[in-house]
Amino acid sequence: MSVFRDDFLWGGACAANQFEGAWDVDGKGPSVPDMCTNGSHTNPKWVTTTIHPDRLYPSHEAIDFYHHYEEDIALFAEMGFKTFRTSINWTRIFPHGWETEPNEKGLEFYDKVFDCCKKHGIEPLVTISHYELPYALVEKYNGWASREVIDFYMNYCKTIFERYKDKVRYWLTFNEINAGMSGFGQVLSTGTVQGYEGPAMGAPDHPQARLQALHHQFVASAKAVIYAHEHYPQFKMGNMIAFSQSYAMTCDPDDQIANQKNMNIHNWYCSDVQVRGEYPAFAKRYWKELGVEIKMEPEDAELLKKGTVDFYTFSYYMTNCITTHKDAEDVGGNIITGKKNPYLKASDWGWQIDPKGLRFALNEIYGRYHIPLMVVENGLGAKDVKGKDGIVHDSYRIDYLRDHIAQMAEAVEDGVDLMGYTPWGCIDLVSASTGEMAKRYGFIYVNKFDDGTGDLSRERKESFYWYKKVIASNGEDLA
Repeated sequence: MSVFRDDFLWGGACAANQFEGAWDVDGKGPSVPDMCTNGSHTNPKWVTTTIHPDRLYPSHEAIDFYHHYEEDIALFAEMGFKTFRTSINWTRIFPHGWETEPNEKGLEFYDKVFDCCKKHGIEPLVTISHYELPYALVEKYNGWASREVIDFYMNYCKTIFERYKDKVRYWLTFNEINAGMSGFGQVLSTGTVQGYEGPAMGAPDHPQARLQALHHQFVASAKAVIYAHEHYPQFKMGNMIAFSQSYAMTCDPDDQIANQKNMNIHNWYCSDVQVRGEYPAFAKRYWKELGVEIKMEPEDAELLKKGTVDFYTFSYYMTNCITTHKDAEDVGGNIITGKKNPYLKASDWGWQIDPKGLRFALNEIYGRYHIPLMVVENGLGAKDVKGKDGIVHDSYRIDYLRDHIAQMAEAVEDGVDLMGYTPWGCIDLVSASTGEMAKRYGFIYVNKFDDGTGDLSRERKESFYWYKKVIASNGEDLA
């Protein structure tokens, strides 16, 4: 008998900006990702203030889910998906972000997507804002640095809540909201890059603007949760954290303190606000050390306390080590980097593979919050090559996912209330960090390449059939 609950939500995850394409079709306006060029592991993607005709912008076509959604959702259904995590592209509904009337053609598209999911018995899990801030709001307001953006976001939320009230039950307010704790998050999340053109990971860091923007996102999230709870009691509202599990490199007390601080800042700072309804005690010292003063309105504390989420979701890809010693080797990671762990192997992109770290994280999170959890991103980005038979034999991806699912089962046995699992990039898509297609995550291979070529045809990888078996057995058959 499976340790996972009978209603466990097996599925997969994508984001509009990374797979939809059709960036200027049917009234859609440009979002921040639409202003980002392609890149690679060694050549960073850029954010530009205008579209340069001699540069490739991968989100403009991506894998064209906009015109392939029926085919793709049918493939998800063939695997047995119970849920599909996707996002609504804000600029498809409000092209500049500030309009009062929505774009009907954009609304109609998501009607069709959610209806298609329903036809196949798939429950949508929708991220309201998944790194898809309207670029017009960056130009005019410096993104979330302006409190005015809260009202624009709420108008957007009210519109989609009412439109899809009978089609969507599970909502996430912001993707990886803690991206705002790092400089790279200025491009991805907070949009505090007004007038900046250059490498996406090289934008000058402005902690005051970035953390003020993050506060505005917290307030917006809380207001969305409150509004949903008051008007749509059937909705379940969640947060989403890029969980960065780290370990102290040594038993040196300085390393232990440094790691504790790293975990506090990059993981607990944001989720404490969204789950507990208030900033953690360590926040004030953190602001002081950065020379930051967060401007809060008198009503903010009450809003944050009232607008706490119903369930906690997170991404988990890798772990790293933290040390005060200077001789440690750097490693890459999802938004947050750290030092190399000698006990772990790494992916082609330098992300360390640590399945047991997922069990550790699940126990830590549940022990802190005691609300249902969901792993909404987990996966292996790899250079998939077709075999002589024309099929991608991605045993390395199967191994990665098998080991992580096994550790999820251990966490459930430990007492964690785990409600679902949606591996990232269930179909190949554009990488958010590097802007490339070569870093593939999917169970489904898409014939699209970094030079923009490819016929966009879809093909099942070996992992497709493996994951179908996993779902059918409710996580029991991992062979």
